[in-house]
Amino acid sequence: MLRAPLRAALTAVAALLPALALGLALVSPAPPAAAAAAPLRVMPLGDSITGSPGCWRALLWNRLQSTGYTDVDFVGTLGPQGCGVPYDGDNEGHGGYLVTNVANQNQLPGWLAATHPDIVLMHFGTNDVWSNIAPATILAAYSKLVDQMRASNPATTVIVAKIIPMAPSTCTECGQRVVALNSAIDGWAAGKTTTASPIVVVDQWTGFNTATDTYDGVHPNASGDQKMSDRWYPALAAALRRSTPTPTTSPTASPTPTSSPTSSPKPTGSPTPTPTPTSTPTGAPGTGCAADYRIVGQWPGGFQGEVTVRNSGTAPIAGWTVRFSYADGQRITQSWNAELTQSGTQVTARNVSWNGALAPAAQATFGFLADAPGGNRVPTVSCTAS
Repeated sequence: MLRAPLRAALTAVAALLPALALGLALVSPAPPAAAAAAPLRVMPLGDSITGSPGCWRALLWNRLQSTGYTDVDFVGTLGPQGCGVPYDGDNEGHGGYLVTNVANQNQLPGWLAATHPDIVLMHFGTNDVWSNIAPATILAAYSKLVDQMRASNPATTVIVAKIIPMAPSTCTECGQRVVALNSAIDGWAAGKTTTASPIVVVDQWTGFNTATDTYDGVHPNASGDQKMSDRWYPALAAALRRSTPTPTTSPTASPTPTSSPTSSPKPTGSPTPTPTPTSTPTGAPGTGCAADYRIVGQWPGGFQGEVTVRNSGTAPIAGWTVRFSYADGQRITQSWNAELTQSGTQVTARNVSWNGALAPAAQATFGFLADAPGGNRVPTVSCTAS
C-alpha cells in the first residue's frame, strides 16, 4: 500500500535535483585565479660607466619596451640619474669602484639580497685596469662574484662584457691593459659557465672608438651609449626569452635614492662623514639645488670622493655649479661626470652636457680622486642652479 506514495515522493525529489545543483554552483567559490608571472629582474652591475649616469641603460630599457619585452624590471640599490628620457633606472653602477674590491669586501651579497636578479649585466674592471691590477686577479674577482650570484639564485644568467677601450690622458698604458683583460675573458667564461647558470660574453670593445665615443677617453658619450645599448640588446633579449622568473616572498621594491644611500656599501676603511649642510637655493623663484659630499674610500695619502647634486626646487633646472674649499691641502687629480677645476683650495664643478638638466627632486652624481697629504676634513658645499 505504501509503494505509490513512496514513488511519488521519490519523483518529487528527483525533480528538485537540477535546481539544487544549480544553487550549489552559484554559491561555490570560484577557483583562485592564476598568479601573474613576476617580471624578470635584470641587474646592471659595474662602475661609473654603468651608473654615472650610464645612459646606455635608458636606451636599452626603452628598446626592450618598444620590441615587446615589457615584463622586465631593472633592479639595483642605486636609483636613476638624468638621461633625458623616462626609464627604469635602478642599477648597481658604483662610480670609482674596483671589481676586485667589491669581491674582496663581499659587497655583492647585500645588493643581491635586496634585489634578487634573474639576469646580471656586468661591465666591470675599468678602475682595476687603471690601477694596474693583473687580468688574472680581475678574473678571480669575476669568479667570486659569479659564485655569489649563484648562491643567491642558482639559475642566474650572467652577461659579462669585454670592457670598452680606455685612452685617459693620465694612463698611456691603459689601452693595452684593456686588451690583455679582454683577451682572457672568453676562456674564463668557457670554464665557468654552466647549463643552469650560463655566462654569455658580449664584446663591447670591438668598434668602440675612444676619440668619438667617449668624452674623456673613458666614459661613453651619446654615441658610445648607443653602441653599448646595441651590443647588450641581442644577448639580453635572448636571455629574457629563455629565463623563468624565480619566486620571491615579497615584491622587489625600487629603492628611493637619497643623498647618502645606506644601501650602497662603502669600501673597508671608509669613514662615514657627517652630511654637509644643504646649500641655500639660488636662482629664479622655484629653482634651487642642493649638494652633498661624501668620502667613498680612502688610503694613506689619498681618497675617493663623491658629490650628489639634487634639484631642491619646484621647477626644472638647466644646469648646476658646485663649489667647495679644502682646508687640509687636498688636491684633486682625476674626476668624472663634471667639469671640475681647482685653484688653490677652491674647487668648482659644473655639470657636463648630459647631466645638467634636472627635474624637481632629480639628482646627478660626480666623483673624483684626490691626494690628501694631511688631514681630510669634509668641506662645506654650495650649489647654484641655472
